[in-house]
Formats: sequence, structure tokens, C-alpha cells
Amino acid sequence: MVKREIYLARLRQLKDVQLIKVITGVRRCGKSTLLEQFGEELLSSGVSLRNIQMYNLENPEHTDFEHWKDFYYHIKNSLAKDGMNYVFLDEIQLFDNFERLLDGLHLLKNVDLYVTGSNAYLLSSELATILTGRAVTIEMYPFSFAEYVDYKNIVNPADKDLIDYLQIGGFPQALELHNISNEAYESYLKGLYAAIIEKDIKPRNQIYNQVAFDNLTRFLSDSLGSPVSAHSIANYFVHTKDNIEDKTISRYISILNESYLFYHAKRFDLKGKKILKTQGKEYIVDTGFRNVLLGREQLADLGHTLENVVYFELLRRGNSVWTGKNAEHEIDFAAKDTTGYLHYYQVCLTMREEAARKRELSAFMSLKNHHPKTVLSLDPEEPTYNGIVQRNAMKWLLQA
Repeated sequence: MVKREIYLARLRQLKDVQLIKVITGVRRCGKSTLLEQFGEELLSSGVSLRNIQMYNLENPEHTDFEHWKDFYYHIKNSLAKDGMNYVFLDEIQLFDNFERLLDGLHLLKNVDLYVTGSNAYLLSSELATILTGRAVTIEMYPFSFAEYVDYKNIVNPADKDLIDYLQIGGFPQALELHNISNEAYESYLKGLYAAIIEKDIKPRNQIYNQVAFDNLTRFLSDSLGSPVSAHSIANYFVHTKDNIEDKTISRYISILNESYLFYHAKRFDLKGKKILKTQGKEYIVDTGFRNVLLGREQLADLGHTLENVVYFELLRRGNSVWTGKNAEHEIDFAAKDTTGYLHYYQVCLTMREEAARKRELSAFMSLKNHHPKTVLSLDPEEPTYNGIVQRNAMKWLLQA
């Protein structure tokens, strides 16, 4: 079992802090396992088993409560009298009036509360109003490349391993099934996509045209790294005779973002220093999903797939990430870390060709500032160009 160290470190920092720890992310990215790993750490640190309560709301045994107050009093009456109690509620969005339950448990001074959920409804205005100032969010993703290497027990990672990761993705269960057969792997991811649609999306949203919704999902999967807007997508669907209005496309994209299938990177005008309302980019939460949704291998489009992986790695490392625009030049990512430090990134397969090198470097040279600028590529060499650093993407992905 791979230890999700980046997330465990955040939980350790927040341990016993009187805030509700809300762990969100796409279905089956490992949230339940994270709670189990943290619970095991608590036990190994000397916390008594009677001070830990763990409930999975997908388990029928944990949903036999007619009212949130019944569940509340069940938990309260089971608390140990001595020391802090650690309460874990997995997939909390499946329980009616869970906001009231969380609010009540948070008021208990001897409870440290951890919850997970697979839907952005957990961060909706209703929950935010009830829990203002009382919750902190930890967003979780499928395996990073470093975690993939750990899972595979790869001692000396090579380019082939990174390319395999770009193809297969990082859903833990999918990787296990991929070891059995490609058929089992693809069947699992198709079933997971269907489960997200049926369990996370449809119960809270009206999808009037499922065919159009699926076509939009495939379109976005095929457009990684390309600026998109509801209007440009609508124009594309006119040509495919699958007419969808701009406002419907905007609503469907919001639904995909709320279910954590896609993440929206807003476009930032680096010269005017303002967020632009149009032409952002959508990145898929796992590249294995893309492979299955498009029904083909991605070897011909590794550049955009690598860009997708870099985007999520920047998020994992705590950055706020935008796609950048500077006059006629496009910058793949402008990333601000937790200290407010800004860093620019370009992503490409190789810098060995003069045309590619000129394209990537000219975008950086148009920026009249001294923020660090990095080009990530698959090339093994790591030269610098007038202060612009070229890094091997695999080494960068594996760094602590």
C-alpha cells in the first residue's frame, strides 16, 4: 500500500486543531485509504482504539439512522471520556443533512473531525454558510508519478515508466487491475466514469441530453492544453450537428468541474495582471480516463498529456495555477506557491528542434520580470538559456 505522504503530512499538521478537515476529490482516488492510513498512524502514536470512530457512509451498516440527530447521538455516546476523540466520516455527502451533523460534532470540544466527499457540493454555499471559519479543505488526486513509481516498486525510473504513467494514469484500483489485464483495467475506468455520472452528477443536476454531455466530455478530453470557451465549443458542435447552446455548455462544464472529472485553469493576462473571463483550459483529473473515453492510445499526443500531468503536480505541491497570456504569447502555467512566490512553466516533449526551442523560449523572453522560468521536457539534458532553466520532466516530477 502506497503511503499518501503529501496528504498525511497535512493531516499531521492539522491534528487536534479545532477545524473540520474536509478531504475532497474524485471518486476512488484514495480518500478512504488515506483515512485508514491516518487512523493507523494515530494508533501507532499511542492513541487508544476506543478514541477512534470510523464510518463509511457507503456501508449500509453505517446508514441505519433515520435522522441526523440519531447519528449525532450515536457518535457522541460512543466517545471515550478521556483524551481527544478522532471521528472519521467517509463519503459524508451520502448522508441527509450532513451539514447539521458536522456542525453539531464540531461543537464537541473532545472531537477532532475528519470527513471525505466525492462532490464539490461539500464546498457549496450552503455548507460554507454553516461551517464558515470551521473547516479546512484538503484536495486529493489520483497517484502522482512519484506515487506510481512507489506503487510499481520501480528502483531506477526510466522514460518508458513516465510514458506508461501518461497512458495508464494513477487511479489505485485501475493500476491493480492493469496488472491483471488491459480489459479489466478499461472496464474498471468505464465503470468508474459511469458511477460518477450516476451517483455524483445526476442526483444533483439535470442532464437533459446525455449524448451531448458525453460528447462534451470527450471533446474536452481531446482538447487538453488548448484554450476553450463555451462559444467556441458550441460552434464546433454545430458542425457535428449536435447543437448545444452556449449556456448549456457552460453549465455542463461546471458540472464536470464540480464532480472533479475536469479542473478549470483560468487564463491570466500577465501584462495587465488580471484574470480573463474566457479561453481558459480544462484538464482531466486522470490521463487514464482520457485514454478510455477517447478509445485510443495517446502516444501521438504526449505533449498535451504531459502538460496535464504537470498541471496536477503543481496543484499537489500547493500552488495556485493559471494559464498565462502575454500579448501574442501563451505561457502554459503561471504558478503561485503558498508564500506568494510566482513561477512560470512551459511544457513540451523536446527542445532539441530549433523551432520548438524558439517557440518555448520566445514566450518567456517576452516577460519583462525576474520570476523563475522553467521549461519541462523529456530531454535528458538540462541547459539554461539566459536564466531560463530547462528541466527533465521525469526528474522534476520525482523531486520531493
